[in-house]
Amino acid sequence: MNQHNLPRWATGLVLPLLNLMSALLVAGVVIFALGESPTESLAIMVKSAFLNPEGLGYTLFYASTFIFTGLAVAFALHAGLFNIGAEGQMYIGGLGMTLVLLGLDRTLPGWLVIPLAVLGSAAFGAAWAYLPGYLQARRGSHIVVTTIMFNFIASSLMNYIIVSWLIPAGQQTTNSRQFEKSAWLPRLNEWLPMLGQTPVNISLLMALLALAVYAVVVWRTPWGYGVRTVGLNPHAAHYAGISIQRTIIGVMAVSGALAGMAAVNSEMGSSHHLGLNFTAGAGFIGIAVALMGRNHPVGILLSAILFGGLIQGGFDLSLEKPGIPPETFIFIQGLIILFCGAMENLYAPALASLLKKFSSAGKDSKVAA
Repeated sequence: MNQHNLPRWATGLVLPLLNLMSALLVAGVVIFALGESPTESLAIMVKSAFLNPEGLGYTLFYASTFIFTGLAVAFALHAGLFNIGAEGQMYIGGLGMTLVLLGLDRTLPGWLVIPLAVLGSAAFGAAWAYLPGYLQARRGSHIVVTTIMFNFIASSLMNYIIVSWLIPAGQQTTNSRQFEKSAWLPRLNEWLPMLGQTPVNISLLMALLALAVYAVVVWRTPWGYGVRTVGLNPHAAHYAGISIQRTIIGVMAVSGALAGMAAVNSEMGSSHHLGLNFTAGAGFIGIAVALMGRNHPVGILLSAILFGGLIQGGFDLSLEKPGIPPETFIFIQGLIILFCGAMENLYAPALASLLKKFSSAGKDSKVAA
């Protein structure tokens, strides 16, 4: 139960669905104002993102990244920390992954260099998130402010590093050299040909494994219990002997590692090089994924697939309906963040009242019987 006396199934399922429907309703009004049919547009998006096997492959490809960034935000939220810096942590994680690959992909076999690159992405992401965690724990700096600023620092730093150091001589595009094929992540269409020529790769399996580990750590380990205690009641955690400072720093490091691993999907599984702005806002979408998924692994998985479907379906819709600009789907993402974040309890009082009436009616009928 919560402050509105709602059961868990209501807060975990009904409220997110109501918020999602509200966001889609507003989006439908906007699409109608653009002169297109909302129902026809929704049908095109659903068919493209979920009913077409190749489109589903792209949906799962995008979702693989969003699972990692969603987990990065969700894990920090369990400790009462709002990590806005997944975008920058993913960026720096991509740098760590790339440095490992550029240094080793021509000398080591793929079965060895791929795990090392994944560890490099996690280590660099963890190190980048450690800094704002340390500032919050030891210096009192607010985690929201520092992680936002670290996003800008990461963007500027990566721009300098890529342009000044990683572009091969004579190359005009702003990206590193292509990784050796032995370091490319295997694609799932090698086992599932129905997915077609889509970039969905084994990072999807890594993401699913990360969801399972996240569930065990948060709800089945003493450290996870301590993390949740710090998030719910820091004073109780302190009197229970839990070090709040070490917990904050540790949680932010793990959060950053998860965000850093999000770089693996797009860079090792698709583009096969490090380029400018490869994150494409995935760190910020992770905020919406975590909020809509209520920090639960199943919710995060479904939310990530939803946002992956929005990108895939929105791309095809903009091709079939030129009157609907691609920016419309950034607007839809913003609506989902608005309804599932700032307005997440919009329907809670009405839902609590409705459930109370049903409960009272059920008791009265039992008494009458």
